[in-house]
Amino acid sequence: MAKVNITQVKSVIDRSKKQKDTMFALGLRKMNQTVSHEATPQILGMIAKVNHLIKVEEV
Repeated sequence: MAKVNITQVKSVIDRSKKQKDTMFALGLRKMNQTVSHEATPQILGMIAKVNHLIKVEEV
């Protein structure tokens, strides 16, 4: 599986609870924090739901 680096670039303030929970599930808790995940279908689905709040890079 490919790996992806996910960086939070926008705040979750004034976002829906689902979007906040998705960011938390991805491991993103602070601005400009970067986490690395395997590119599984579950992770890619979460990325699609909050793509306006994050930046994604393939490793």
